[in-house]
Amino acid sequence: MLRPRRGPARGRLTHWAVAAGLTASVAVSEPAPCQDVEPRFLTPAPVGMNGAGVGYTFSTGAVLLDKTIPVENLDGDIHTISGALARFFGLFGMMSRADLIVPFATGDWTGELGGVDTSRTVTGFGDPIVRAAVFFVGAPALSGAEFMHYDAKTVAGLSLRVRIPLGQYDPSKLINLGSNRWMLSPRLGMAHRAGRFILELYSSLWFFTDNTDFLNGNTQSQEPILALQAHVTYRFRRGFWLAVSTRQSFGGATGINGAEETNPESNNRVGVTLAIPLRHQVLKFAFTTGLSTTTGNDYNSFYVLWQYAWGGGL
Repeated sequence: MLRPRRGPARGRLTHWAVAAGLTASVAVSEPAPCQDVEPRFLTPAPVGMNGAGVGYTFSTGAVLLDKTIPVENLDGDIHTISGALARFFGLFGMMSRADLIVPFATGDWTGELGGVDTSRTVTGFGDPIVRAAVFFVGAPALSGAEFMHYDAKTVAGLSLRVRIPLGQYDPSKLINLGSNRWMLSPRLGMAHRAGRFILELYSSLWFFTDNTDFLNGNTQSQEPILALQAHVTYRFRRGFWLAVSTRQSFGGATGINGAEETNPESNNRVGVTLAIPLRHQVLKFAFTTGLSTTTGNDYNSFYVLWQYAWGGGL
């Protein structure tokens, strides 16, 4: 529910909306989007607030933008620069938002497939990601003036993320920046604030269309992936917070031309995120790593994100 706050100044709206709402709305994805961890997703903001961000991610280890590629002895480094846009708006009286993320990456990999060297260096755009979300509990659509007098305690929301197959893809190569297939992910989540702590729980599914031009005309298919996330955040002050996260994924068996090639996965990633507020801006730093991996990617990621907000009564 939303509880009234007593007598905040307009400056507090600026500080809170940018540092809290925007840190969640403009995100930088992990190299493999099915493996990401993302705290503070359910932080509301005033209607009409916009955000723009630029982030840099460095990932090293057994890392691919498409984790289902069956590469053996894989080792790689990926440098990614992502541009992101976000907007908060009202939908049937509920706070909602839309996001766009476009990654540009350069990667250097070594690996084998059936004893054949598949090493590659490639630079280009990855698949863009669009997302829409609605907060259906605890976050009504409010103007900037109204937003100053409310504080979200418990929020629940539903989102839909779509990865669009527009990234660089060469069907003669095993390792690519793009995936040449659509990925869709509905997600349901809840966030609850207790004093300086915020607890978040999320459940999502990833669905995949077939890649019908995998290695020169083969058809690659994949079963859905179930992903569970949990985050515990400590707020030092409004907009200045530290989050510890974990993510567990299940399923996702892949096949080539109808024959199953890999077993379902059971992978866990953990991470830590620090957000530092500035005036109309936010700096965010994060680190994630694989805690346990049965199949798929096992890598470390470091990222830094700069964000700027405007509109919504700021």
